[in-house]
Amino acid sequence: MPIISIVTSGSRGDVQPYVALGAGLKNAGYHVRLLGSVNFAGLAHDAGLEFHSTGPDIEELLQSPEWRAVTENGNFLTILMRMRAEMRKRATESARILPPLLEGSDLIVAGMSVFGGVHSIAAALKIPLIESHVFPFTPTHAFPSPLVPNLPFGRALNRFSFHATRQLFWHSLKASDEATRQALGLPKAPFWGPFRTLARSQMPVLYGYSAHVLPRPADWPTRHHLTGYWFLDESAGWSPPADLAAFLATGPAPVYIGFGSMGSRDPQEAGRIALEALERSAQRGVLAAGWGGLSVADLPANVHMIGSIPHSWLFPRMAAVVHHGGAGTTAAGLRAGVPSIIVPFMGDQLFWGKRVADLGVGPQPIPRKRLSVAGLTAAISAAVTDADIGCRAAALGQQLRAEHGVGSAVALINHVMLGQS
Repeated sequence: MPIISIVTSGSRGDVQPYVALGAGLKNAGYHVRLLGSVNFAGLAHDAGLEFHSTGPDIEELLQSPEWRAVTENGNFLTILMRMRAEMRKRATESARILPPLLEGSDLIVAGMSVFGGVHSIAAALKIPLIESHVFPFTPTHAFPSPLVPNLPFGRALNRFSFHATRQLFWHSLKASDEATRQALGLPKAPFWGPFRTLARSQMPVLYGYSAHVLPRPADWPTRHHLTGYWFLDESAGWSPPADLAAFLATGPAPVYIGFGSMGSRDPQEAGRIALEALERSAQRGVLAAGWGGLSVADLPANVHMIGSIPHSWLFPRMAAVVHHGGAGTTAAGLRAGVPSIIVPFMGDQLFWGKRVADLGVGPQPIPRKRLSVAGLTAAISAAVTDADIGCRAAALGQQLRAEHGVGSAVALINHVMLGQS
């Protein structure tokens, strides 16, 4: 049975699409290994995938005081500098762990981990490599890099912005690549990174998001594919906690508020803003504790606190969803067909928030640093009362539910595997 190894990194919203892709590949007859931080072992095993840890619990890392301060500040360069420091600390261990885990693979599929040594391992072991991303990474004139969505001057700098942010990523991650190449006896990678080498491979590049949300740029190479989102639904037989089911049954659809792995330095304040905005907008609410992002000591009767609940089950039962705008959570909200309110903290979150607003399926994003009771109240009121927003959100949800992103990605990978045999 052919072995496909998927290398992941990041928070749950970053990892879950790759688990969905892995499950699709398993169903297509492949043996799938998932490599990621140790806290995703359960998620991988529930999907029937072989799992190997590549490092410590990302949840604990992101909830440290240092990372909470960095994510809430939202400064892209500060985040990259922090990432670079983490990669330097773990470079030697990563170089020791990864090659044996990938040895014997017939194909490697990886996102940003490609630049942390995976592409060098693939080259050394002569294993085909497919890049796969959940946000745009290929340069284009059509729009700016998702990491600098407010770029001035329009198309003139769009393509350059991708080249610039790719270099920033490369120089933040290359400590692991350097240690890996040294361990494998390879020469140093070019200063400007492996991008030309990867382009010469002529392997497909997969993007796990929908053209209904962000159309494919006309100037992308033909081998770069938008497959549609890679969704992981709740497991068969899953049922919600009895208290949540009872709460949902006792009144109108509530508004979901949760910021996933984006921890706040002051979770009590975040909870106060959420509660006051729900009260002022006269809405019931479901607050997600996430990884410590929200903490409310005494909840009113019309607000319910939850832990980890599958978005695929929860979001369709909401009147609107308020979240941080991570690619995976944004996809889940749009697929549910309900209005979305994005409160971006960092990275590509503002980009997806702007897409939500441009598509007319939610109000303008509210950056976390500018989140206020008044602003959130206005956004919730608009989302739940504007009939046009509701209709557009429902229509987009129907389009996304009709797509089969995992199936499209599996078909492309099948084509590569047949060509290798």
